[in-house]
Amino acid sequence: MLNPFPQLLVYGFFAPLLLRATVACVLFFVAWHVHQKASILASITFPLVGKTRPWLMRLAASATALAGATLLAGYATQWSAILGILVALKLVWLKKELEPALKLPTSTYLLVLVICLSLLVTGAGALAFDLPL
Repeated sequence: MLNPFPQLLVYGFFAPLLLRATVACVLFFVAWHVHQKASILASITFPLVGKTRPWLMRLAASATALAGATLLAGYATQWSAILGILVALKLVWLKKELEPALKLPTSTYLLVLVICLSLLVTGAGALAFDLPL
């Protein structure tokens, strides 16, 4: 079947930009809420690590915000996408424990996971500092 709007295919290079911005917004949201509720989350017993400290929760929030910032800027996109994948897997796995801080549904984290996998394979797209070799 022919494309109904073949003129729009020229702008396909901007699609990863929209995906990067979307994932960055979700990661900033997660980082902000984890940072705000660090003391509450520190009192929760997590699998494998047990209880944590508030500074460790703030460190995790900083790593999440760093991943969001580098994705938004398009710098080291594949490394940032890997970090985004790890964050999304952590959020899906620890959904019940993180319930007091994060109210997003699991489907949001799965979409972030899929978008980060897509960015890992396709690259940064337009308006990025990454240069394909």
